[in-house]
Amino acid sequence: MSQHHNEQAGDDQAREEEAGEAVDLRKDDQATRTGTHGDVAAGQVVDLSAARARRHLDEDRHEDAGPGGYGEVVEGVILDVDEAVRAAPAVGTRQRKQVVPSWWFDRDAVTGLVRDRLDAAGRTLLFHLLRLPLYWLRLAQRSPRGSWRIVVALFWWASDGNGRQVRRAIALGQVMGSAEATAFHRVSEQHRDRVRWRVALLGAALLAVLVAVYVALTTATAWATLAATAAALAGLGGFGRKPDERITGSAVSAASVPRFTSELILTALGSLGVAELNKHLRTGDGVRFVAPIHRDGPGWRADCDLPPGVTAGDVIERRDRLASGLRRPLGCVWPEPDSEQHAGRLVLWVGDRALSAGKPVTWPLTKSGRVSLFAPFPVGVDQRGRPATLTLMYASMVIGATPRMGKTFTLRLLLLAAALDPLAEVHVYDLKGSGDLSALEAVAHRYRAGDEEEDLAYLMADLRALVADMRRRYTVIRNLPRTECPENKVTPDLAARKELGLHPVAFGLDECQFLFEHPVHGKDAETLVTDLVKRGPAVGIVVLVATQRPDAKSLPTGISANATLRFCLRVMGQTENDMVLGTSMYKAGIRATTFTRSDLGIGYLIGDGSEPVIVKTAYLDAPAAAAITARARTARLAAGRLTGHAAGFDPDTDDNVPVPTVLDDLAEVMVTGPEKEWSEVLVEKLAELRPDVYTGWDAGDLAGAVAPFGIDTVQIGRREGGKVVNRRGITRTDIRAALTERDEKCGA
Repeated sequence: MSQHHNEQAGDDQAREEEAGEAVDLRKDDQATRTGTHGDVAAGQVVDLSAARARRHLDEDRHEDAGPGGYGEVVEGVILDVDEAVRAAPAVGTRQRKQVVPSWWFDRDAVTGLVRDRLDAAGRTLLFHLLRLPLYWLRLAQRSPRGSWRIVVALFWWASDGNGRQVRRAIALGQVMGSAEATAFHRVSEQHRDRVRWRVALLGAALLAVLVAVYVALTTATAWATLAATAAALAGLGGFGRKPDERITGSAVSAASVPRFTSELILTALGSLGVAELNKHLRTGDGVRFVAPIHRDGPGWRADCDLPPGVTAGDVIERRDRLASGLRRPLGCVWPEPDSEQHAGRLVLWVGDRALSAGKPVTWPLTKSGRVSLFAPFPVGVDQRGRPATLTLMYASMVIGATPRMGKTFTLRLLLLAAALDPLAEVHVYDLKGSGDLSALEAVAHRYRAGDEEEDLAYLMADLRALVADMRRRYTVIRNLPRTECPENKVTPDLAARKELGLHPVAFGLDECQFLFEHPVHGKDAETLVTDLVKRGPAVGIVVLVATQRPDAKSLPTGISANATLRFCLRVMGQTENDMVLGTSMYKAGIRATTFTRSDLGIGYLIGDGSEPVIVKTAYLDAPAAAAITARARTARLAAGRLTGHAAGFDPDTDDNVPVPTVLDDLAEVMVTGPEKEWSEVLVEKLAELRPDVYTGWDAGDLAGAVAPFGIDTVQIGRREGGKVVNRRGITRTDIRAALTERDEKCGA
């Protein structure tokens, strides 16, 4: 039996040497691993008997492959799933740092930094110059003590006070032998010589001082004597002050802000109350700074990665707490996400002063200059003091804010920029009726202020005319040679050709909620404006709408969802924020709710760049706006581009008769004929009724125009040529019901 066991063991060992040990791959770091040649991890001791026993047990399980077995044995190469982590990163995965900081070449950043430093130095110098008399009085008050200290110090020096301790130690010695006596005698001799020499020197110096004082008093002027006396008292006071006592005041507040350091940032992040963030901060692996804290314009910038599970939005929504932790005003602290990185990348910029506390931004075009709507033009500065620009062409814009935050002034700024483009046709509507846009009346092709019925009728007529002009423009572009219009959109060269009529059109509508919520014109206006927002930009028609109540009624979804440019000043909630800036912007950390009441003219601008930016718009008062308009009117007169209302030519609109809507026109063309009519037939009749409005419409346009009134097209079957043909159409009953509902809302 023993011999048989030994032979079997020898066979087992031979098989092990040929095939190698089995590898027990475990997640535990302490698991034993063997290689293809039986190598074990360094430093580990393996019980071969136990390992063989486990292998025999595994072979028995493989034979059964029943419950609890390991299944079929598959031969192959064992791969380490962590190998990719140890591999060298790809070339494109590493971020290259700038050799020279970019702000060195930023003229505004450098000049701003130098200006701030010179301003601080100048303020400090002026602060101390104004307090020189107070400082002198403080020193003069301490001059007696200083005089006494000088007398004591001179006496101590002349009497060799420093050697007194040595002489006393020798004299008080318990046993004085010949050596000690000799040393004492030598020290005493040195003391007498030193005192004799110092007293003589001190007497000579005192005599020289007295002579100098006498000469000065007898020869110097009174002012010189007074100045010398004041200087002497100040000098004596300097000797008389206490070591921990300050004579001068501090040019900065005692509660000055601390330095912007990584420790301060971690402390501030820990005060936000984010549980996941605090958990990682306690373990010391919470926040990783991906770049050194560096100067960025008139402030400091820190880029950091937040812990897994924490997003930049979690920090942004607690901006007030973050500012408290950084010990800075709220207007100085601007946390932002980095859209080019993961959601946990936080860009924290802290300014030297609050954005709202600085001087109003001056518009570079206030005194001179022109604008091309095809090119960027300045609108203000970002929170770092860099110029912020905007391009209106090929885009529509939505502006939203709570009342009195700068919404109308922003719209006026953009319309003034359009006025400075001689090619642009400006349409201005101030439904609030405050007159804030009245300066533009001198250049406006169409202008109205107020929300009276005649004003809205005028506005509706203009909208219909713009939609008709938009269709005409598409026809013109479609018929142009491909060499002149390769992209099928308006270009600067095409806009300059007056015979084509493709000049830019800027349509500005302030307080648009008064129009879209109107019981008569609201739905029709929504259809027209939505059409202009969707299709107008490609042919040069730009729509700018502003509202102080951004919700689904005052700012219809079809308009807000298709606007390319968005500017949101302070709003109160997430819904308003996303209505203006776009869906999920609040969750992404772009939150206009963080602005305060003092952040006038400051908002998030989205659509003109790759990332949302915070912009403080340029401030223009009424006189400045009037001066700019006068300059724009002169340029238009010179170019022969003054048209419409500004030139004295306005369409005649009967104030007592509202402009017909599509419902009125449908009711008119369906007075006779069948109860149900195909949409294609109705479009032809509408074009015959009002060719300036309905030319170019198709069945889809008609369906979209009546949808806001609750009318859906239905299937209408007719026999033609012996066959039944089904097409979509509208019934007279639906038209009458919609008209009745509209009249009831109007109180008719």
